[in-house]
Amino acid sequence: MPVRQSDTIHGATPRPVSALPAGPDGWRGPLLDHLPPRERRLFHRFGRGPEVTVPDLRIHQAFERWAAATPDAVAAEHLGETIGYRELDRQANRLAARLADLGVRAGDAVGVFASRSLPMLVGILATLKAGAAYVPQDVRITPHRQLRQVATTARCRVVLTTAGALDAVPALPGVTRLAVDELMAQPLPPGRHLTAPGADRPVTADDGCYVLFTSGTTGTPNGVTVTHGNVANLLLTAPGDLGIRPGRRVAQLLNVAFDMAAWEILGCLANGGTLLVRDRDLTATAARADVVIATPSVLGRIDPDRCAGVRTVAVAGEPCPRPLADRWAAGRAFYNCCGPTETTIVNTMHRHRPGGPLTIGRPTPNNTVYVLDADGRPCRIGEVGEMWAGGGCVSAGYLDNDALNAERYAPDPFLGSGRLMFRTRDRGRWSAGGELEHLGRTDDQVKVRGFRVELDAVSTVLEAVPGCRAAVTLKLTDRDLVSFVAPAELDPQRCRDAVAAALAYYCVPAAVHPLPELPMTGRGKVDRDALRRLALDLRWQWAHIEEAAA
Repeated sequence: MPVRQSDTIHGATPRPVSALPAGPDGWRGPLLDHLPPRERRLFHRFGRGPEVTVPDLRIHQAFERWAAATPDAVAAEHLGETIGYRELDRQANRLAARLADLGVRAGDAVGVFASRSLPMLVGILATLKAGAAYVPQDVRITPHRQLRQVATTARCRVVLTTAGALDAVPALPGVTRLAVDELMAQPLPPGRHLTAPGADRPVTADDGCYVLFTSGTTGTPNGVTVTHGNVANLLLTAPGDLGIRPGRRVAQLLNVAFDMAAWEILGCLANGGTLLVRDRDLTATAARADVVIATPSVLGRIDPDRCAGVRTVAVAGEPCPRPLADRWAAGRAFYNCCGPTETTIVNTMHRHRPGGPLTIGRPTPNNTVYVLDADGRPCRIGEVGEMWAGGGCVSAGYLDNDALNAERYAPDPFLGSGRLMFRTRDRGRWSAGGELEHLGRTDDQVKVRGFRVELDAVSTVLEAVPGCRAAVTLKLTDRDLVSFVAPAELDPQRCRDAVAAALAYYCVPAAVHPLPELPMTGRGKVDRDALRRLALDLRWQWAHIEEAAA
């Protein structure tokens, strides 16, 4: 049966589901009354992913099956060191037993505050085996204050780290800090830790798998609990499994605190693959892999000519420039995907082919996507609306934030039966062929000189300029836009002329600044805050140059 989410979000009771009579196939009829019959059928056909059976609703048990079936296969590599499936399973079992001794119970949270390493993998699996949700943070780059806030908000009972990073992990009352590598260095007793100790109660599909902290619009990170059922629904079904199987190598490139890292790590180990944990060299790791999962910003820094062996690429997290997609899609499977953390990594996927339309595709299995107007009614095919996500992808909600839960999660009037849907704040529309076209964020529309401008539309034109790898456009003032493009050799005037030829005059950036590379955040996305600061600095410098010249 398709996975189902819990009806309650962290103690916040959802609003009652509208008592609408069920329409065909469980869709609620009256909300579709304004649509012609053909559009109603398309709303159902386009917006609903295939219903498939998920083979296991607890992601660590999928890993355990491979540990039993292929015990000697290499599970992961890092800095020349390897660990097999049997060894990884036994190390995780021993650590899970230690967590249980420290009082970790099913439903608890355990911090995994570590950088990319084999002990990080042991910590993640041990936490799941103990029945808890792991809370990942990269201790190398996360400020001490944020580590403290994350551990406190998630109510971590234990924080797992490594000996070299122990001093960077904040000491909190009642929270044990444990160096995983020190435990791993102790010999495994013969005949022991062959099986997991077992949680104090059975782990269910509705239990938390991980807790990720999003950036938050107020500057305060929001913790999002994603369940085992959510994760298994993507990683153990096609196309989200990305064809990973024994013998396939998966590059682990991303910050562990980013949800796409869970796709790399759990997607590999739950499907029997070998995880290549990188150090500093992105391309060297990607070149040895069969499967690469990345943001477009990270992928743009990898040389595809050195990655002839890569069979499958998946990108998400931010809009993908068309030239980047076309280049990587040549001769391999390339998936352009979309979905916020709250809808479990991605909930739509599109197999892109060079020269074809670049969309975000259709809902993944057991998921739904609705394009709704401001009144919550389905838009007609081709009409722009806001995308809402439903089905097995919808996460358990925000930690201790009932107001935000009420704002972003709502009863799903189309699936009914107490199901919830999530407001993505992404704008989109259905193409005539049933593909979702992503049209930016609802907050990506800005007013310039009194006119409404879509910033991503400007960037898309710039990315079509020959030689342009990436572009970002920002609102600088009520009258001016500013764009940044890469690489540095691009001609700013040529870029502005391209926008002037394609869009209205008020869309033309006041300045286009070429850079060697666009700056990235620690999670591998374009750092818009850094670009905004740079834009303001450059504007100030030019103002003073002009003043001096006068």
